[in-house]
Amino acid sequence: MADFLPLLVELGTEELPPKALPELAQAFHDGVLKGLAARRIVVKDASGGDLPTGPLYTPRRLAVYLPAVATQQPIQHSEVPGPYTNIGLDEQGQPTQALLGFAQKNGVDWTKLDRVTDAKGMRFVFRSSRPGAATSELLAEIVAEALKALPVPKPMRWGERDYAFVRPAHWLVILLGRDVAPGEVLGLKSDRMSRGHRFHHAKGVWLNEADEYLQAMREAKVLADPRERRERIRAEIKAAAKQAGGEARVPPALLEEVNCLVEWPKAVLCSFDKEFLRVPSEALVLTMESNQKFFPVMDADGKLSEKFIGIANIESKDPDEVRKGYERVIRPRFADAAFFYDEDLKQGLSSMAEGLASVTYQQKLGSVADKSARVAALAREIAAKVGASPADADRAATLAKADLQSRLVGEFPELQGTAGRYYAAAAGESEAVAAAIDEAYQPRFAGDAIAPSPLGRVLAIAERLDTLAGGFAAGLKPTGNKDPFALRRNALGLARTIIEGELELELPALVEAAAKNLPAGLALDQRDLLDFILDRLRAYYADQNVPGLQFEAVADVHPASLLDFDRRLKAIAEFARLRESGALAAANKRIRNILRKVESPIPDRVDEAKLAEPAEQALHAALASALADTDPMLAKRDYVGTLKRLAALQAPVDNFFDRTMVMADDTALRDNRLALLRGVADRFAAVAAVEQLSAG
Repeated sequence: MADFLPLLVELGTEELPPKALPELAQAFHDGVLKGLAARRIVVKDASGGDLPTGPLYTPRRLAVYLPAVATQQPIQHSEVPGPYTNIGLDEQGQPTQALLGFAQKNGVDWTKLDRVTDAKGMRFVFRSSRPGAATSELLAEIVAEALKALPVPKPMRWGERDYAFVRPAHWLVILLGRDVAPGEVLGLKSDRMSRGHRFHHAKGVWLNEADEYLQAMREAKVLADPRERRERIRAEIKAAAKQAGGEARVPPALLEEVNCLVEWPKAVLCSFDKEFLRVPSEALVLTMESNQKFFPVMDADGKLSEKFIGIANIESKDPDEVRKGYERVIRPRFADAAFFYDEDLKQGLSSMAEGLASVTYQQKLGSVADKSARVAALAREIAAKVGASPADADRAATLAKADLQSRLVGEFPELQGTAGRYYAAAAGESEAVAAAIDEAYQPRFAGDAIAPSPLGRVLAIAERLDTLAGGFAAGLKPTGNKDPFALRRNALGLARTIIEGELELELPALVEAAAKNLPAGLALDQRDLLDFILDRLRAYYADQNVPGLQFEAVADVHPASLLDFDRRLKAIAEFARLRESGALAAANKRIRNILRKVESPIPDRVDEAKLAEPAEQALHAALASALADTDPMLAKRDYVGTLKRLAALQAPVDNFFDRTMVMADDTALRDNRLALLRGVADRFAAVAAVEQLSAG
């Protein structure tokens, strides 16, 4: 039985791209595991404690640590198929030349060959076993394969080497226990010599064995485990923010990026001139986080303070100099933002809006001012339907795109809407109008909330409706991965705003209104757009783990309101959990199939005098009772209650099919029974096509 030893692989490089680093490290870790598995080398799980369980990485290294790896492959068994017996043996049972040649090729007498039977008959096989190779002899090959498979779009070459990688590679460690596994990868011979922090420990780090790695790196001022490094950064930020009397803003993406920029993190508390706080805080935060990778500090009221935190990759002997450097680099950016903001305030939002007439939105759809006018018309109409102010909706839509003319948005495109909110407030617009200008962009990204205010939701819907209608009419429907006007995202944002905002709006009417506002000469295939929105809705519910059959059950009845669609979908989900649902779905499917084949007209009403069998009489009575009970429920859109009440029809429906011939020879009886079945199907269809739930 093979022994188990810890394995360490470390590839040292020049600084790796921070945003790609976690993915590269995970792929390298997975690639090494895949290579070991392909060679049937057993890897035991970490047994707890402080052992790392995932990829190790810093800006200058990719590493894999596995606490227990078999030192040898298991015995290698092989089986080589040979000729079938009817070919390998003649009529006297003697070996043919084909069999003798096969045996000679494998170095055995033909009598030592085994025989197996497969679908074609009995055949000869040569079976052999040999000891597995030592793991150390295979590791370099495994590492090379893992590196070659990394997702590196543009590998680079360095020096006069023929090798290519994401960054120049400078050292390679492959240790199995205490021993160096021999081999060469990317022109580097494997060794036990790692390297420490570029400034704190600018020399080699001798590793006696794989288990020493993390501690040896710590002593060399490198935290090789990203989890440990991330927690150190969190702790440093928290301590610095506490010193400043506030709380730091720590977005997960920024934390991860900073984690990939440092090997020995040290927080540095800094500050900027309070005078800059008059600038929209979003602009300052964006500058700190996106451009400089700093963490803003919020005060006790949750507002931006003049403090911020930088994470240095060095524990400086003179931290004041590091602080001064961080403060010096941020000042000109803040000064630019302040200048842009002041100039925009001088111009005013209304003046910016006037300039939109000279900005082309799309060749067939006119200027941005034309788009704003279309959105305003839609917003007025939608506002009237949902109880918002049409006048406010018109004003907000008219000004919503004005900040595209601002200097601040020119410098920070991410602040579209946000800048407009500040400028609207400064110009004396109402709080509702100013907020709606910003909220119209929500949801801005996957997982973002919809607009919180009623007016914001109106504007968000109107904006997306016009974008979708215009895009489809202008021939910009997405194809493949191409979606220059983000129509998929707009369709999902439209649906989410209506559903999550609980707005009673009929989608076909909205699309028709948007179509009427389009420039002359542009025609919109409204059905095509409605199907497109429905398709995005399908993805929306799939992300919520709603079964496709349940979605199709509701889609088949074409609810005009997306909010109504959502209510029906929730009802069908509850219905599907009922004991009776499966039988009723199958029965409805049977009913639909019967009705689909009927070519003659079916009576509108059931004639009670023609109900000849007890089973059909019982079903008619049960249906009449169910109709009386569910009429008020449907009026209130109580779909859950409706389907639960209709579940009681299972027994009479099953009994009807067991004891009654639907397609009777007597035409009057047959038509009456068809009318009865249609009554059952139609009442279920008032909620959803429950037959879709039947897979049979």
